[in-house]
Amino acid sequence: MAATGTEKQGDESVKAFYVSTPIYYVNDAPHLGHAYTTVAGDVLTRWHRQRGEKVWYLTGTDEHGQKIMRTAEANGVTPQEWCDKLVEEAWKPLWEHLDIGHDDFIRTTEKRHTDRVQEFVQDLYDKGEIYKGGYEGPYCVGCEEYKLPGDLIEDEQGVKLCPIHKKPVEILKEENYFFKLSAYGPKLLEFYEANPDFIQPESARNEVVNFVKQGLQDLSISRSTFDWGIPIPWDDKHVIYVWVDALLNYATAVGYGADQAKFEATFPANVHLVGKDILRFHAVIWPAMLMAQGLPVPGKVAANGWLMVGGEKMSKSNLTGIKPQDLTSHFGVDAYRWYFLRAIAFGSDGSFSWEDFTARYTSELANDYGNLASRVAAMVGKYFDGALPEATAAGDAEQAIQDGLAKAVAESDRKIGEELDFQGGILAVFDFVKQVNGYITEQEPWKVAKDDSPEGRARLATILYTAAESLRAVAVLLNPVMPETSRKLWESLGAEAGLGALADQPLADAARWGQLPVGATVTKGAVLFPRLEEPKKDA
Repeated sequence: MAATGTEKQGDESVKAFYVSTPIYYVNDAPHLGHAYTTVAGDVLTRWHRQRGEKVWYLTGTDEHGQKIMRTAEANGVTPQEWCDKLVEEAWKPLWEHLDIGHDDFIRTTEKRHTDRVQEFVQDLYDKGEIYKGGYEGPYCVGCEEYKLPGDLIEDEQGVKLCPIHKKPVEILKEENYFFKLSAYGPKLLEFYEANPDFIQPESARNEVVNFVKQGLQDLSISRSTFDWGIPIPWDDKHVIYVWVDALLNYATAVGYGADQAKFEATFPANVHLVGKDILRFHAVIWPAMLMAQGLPVPGKVAANGWLMVGGEKMSKSNLTGIKPQDLTSHFGVDAYRWYFLRAIAFGSDGSFSWEDFTARYTSELANDYGNLASRVAAMVGKYFDGALPEATAAGDAEQAIQDGLAKAVAESDRKIGEELDFQGGILAVFDFVKQVNGYITEQEPWKVAKDDSPEGRARLATILYTAAESLRAVAVLLNPVMPETSRKLWESLGAEAGLGALADQPLADAARWGQLPVGATVTKGAVLFPRLEEPKKDA
């Protein structure tokens, strides 16, 4: 689903807030780990859109390299046929299913990409940044990467294994072209020093800095032992190393070499979201390539942790891959989007279990949030025939709610919008939800309703307006995280008629009190978070 909004029609001289996911290998269907990073990027870009900013969100697929060639051969089809099938039948449908609002989906087999990659590499060659040489070393096909001997682990028989895929490496010897990466070590260290937030989290930054300080080797940027890749323009016996090809998607997708106005209005990315296993490519090789070409370096590379099942990184090769649809069919899409960002601190490893998801869904979504929305709508319907009453008897309790909302807005905006602390931002909103629940419990509107005096009616009206207005703000704050649920709540509160579309409500304005119009029709719609059925299978 491509995102829409007036922000895209703006002046191209205004730099977009540009966020990218990794482009994912299409050797198999996507699993929870892929979806985790992509949902995080979607929440981040929706958040900035709701700030009123111009935004560009890029995702896509990495379709060259030996791993994909071998997968296609094993399935009896050409690599292009394999990629076409997986992209159209697995990857794009999942992003649509998860309500991902990307602006572009790039495939590295597209001509708009392959032509520009050849131009970029040719330019580096012409500048003397690339030379011909030979290389022999341990190579992991799964990572599409030569490994340093110190990176390898051994099995019980002493066989050298890739530490990520736990599979034997292959010793490759071939004539290659090399990029003078070693020359950029000092420049990179100087850049890291001047831009301490470039790599996040801090543990990832420390890892990269220590790696570069040990001294960089020149990077082999071509392969001659297989042909599934973009040919080297001056030597068609070689194809461009898949990682050089892949990293360049962040430039080719936004007009590099083809649309200079778009390129200048978008590039470089403000945030590259990556898995920590591909951190070095993005924090070392990618900025070095850009420096060599005289192009600006990205604002931030944020490495998320691994999703773990049974102590193992979730992946197809470890047989722990779980389809996102296995969870959305049980919990719903919005709860899925919420859970992983709420349960796991972004940047840290986190374990998934059905039990934890079920417990958090029941406690926080159904009991705290969903029940609050249901109770407020029911009481407005019961005591005021569904017409939102006017608050005329506000006191200290209501002021405390307004203060709590202001805090929630400021904290969630800082944590999600600036710090990429999705968990902290979501918890700030849910702390406010709990405060409103506590307010209703303390004010006991069901008891106040027994007082038919003008004072009693005014107090009851004030309590229910305060609760409904709080929910109005919660719908705005949670719209980037749970868009479908927020839309249902927005409609239930009668906010559309008086305030306009939910997506057009500025985050900065969310704490301004008294926006819900008096007399708005409040309806009790479907339960936001239905009671869970018992799962049909164990996981």
